[in-house]
Amino acid sequence: MNRKLRYGMIGGGRGAFIGAVHRIAASLDNQAELVAGAFSSDAERSKASGADLFLDPARVYGSYAEMAKLESRKPAGERLDFVVIVTPNHQHFPPAQLFLESGFNVVCDKPVTFNLKEAVTLRKIIAKTKKVFVLTHNYTGNAMVKQARHLVSTGALGDIRKVVVEYPQGWLSTALEKTDQKQAAWRTDPKRSGAAGSMGDIGTHAENLAHYVTGLKIDSLCADLTAFVKGRALDDDGNILLRFKGGAKGILHASQICVGEENNLSLRVYGTKAGLEWKQEHPNQLVVKYADKPTEVWGRAQGYNAPAANSATRTPPGHPEGYLEAFANIYREAFRAISAEVSGLRQPKDLDFPTIEDGIEGMAFIETVVKSSKLGAKWVKFPNP
Repeated sequence: MNRKLRYGMIGGGRGAFIGAVHRIAASLDNQAELVAGAFSSDAERSKASGADLFLDPARVYGSYAEMAKLESRKPAGERLDFVVIVTPNHQHFPPAQLFLESGFNVVCDKPVTFNLKEAVTLRKIIAKTKKVFVLTHNYTGNAMVKQARHLVSTGALGDIRKVVVEYPQGWLSTALEKTDQKQAAWRTDPKRSGAAGSMGDIGTHAENLAHYVTGLKIDSLCADLTAFVKGRALDDDGNILLRFKGGAKGILHASQICVGEENNLSLRVYGTKAGLEWKQEHPNQLVVKYADKPTEVWGRAQGYNAPAANSATRTPPGHPEGYLEAFANIYREAFRAISAEVSGLRQPKDLDFPTIEDGIEGMAFIETVVKSSKLGAKWVKFPNP
């Protein structure tokens, strides 16, 4: 294309966290510009947020429905190429459906929908409209995560036997939601978050990371969820045993009551030839371990052959990359797909971003985990929706 892609944002206004992250990531490669938005369900707050971003007031809307209606009427040279949905979970499906059916491509924050039924319905809508749909499981955009996936897929680890993935945080170790803290309030509310708390918020990240790197699919699981903070309706801690198709076993732990922890997402994978370890808080290193030779510490953009990491790297060695760059890598891949769709071209075959299938797997994960825990930590077969 000979121009930037134009996009609008749903949610992400004043007081929001993730909206600003998406805007930074989408701008990092200078390929897209924010031109419109419905930044809040409150029309005045939406207008104020649009003013903060110096947008044309005529393209700052009081609702996403108004935005879809008026933006779809604009001529091809002005209309949006895609929208970004960064609302709480219960507000993912309705705008995604409306904008897809109105002819727009969609980028959506995770988890994809409020429940599994909505996710399956959304898959049908995407297939019918033939629009691009991108789910921002951002950690898969990290350079060393891509290198880990490359090592597994090329057989460097041998046959996978064991997967250990964990995501401990500590920010909800007290009843923060009772202080009117916006992020805590909606994440602990079943009406807005869905069936799970910590498992829906960060457990889905852990599940997606393990699947992306190993390619393994869950066969069954045994889950124990707990709400440690008194009066909290949703889980703030969870421990899961996993059985993967093919015979590998796994452990997944996600918690938001681990005092002192920040965002300590980590993954360990062990095969018959080697093991690897990656930590989100030290994202530029990938540790590879062997039984018969010294441990290796891989970095980004070095002189040795690390093709997957090098292709996802933006800065020279010694200049750290992390959360924002990983997000931007998801967007860079999304832009390839959206540019092709807008231009009427065939989609590239090597696209690398989370899709509706990842979203459906995440929602199936949530529902299966909740079911297992309610049954008293019983083994439950993983569905194939």
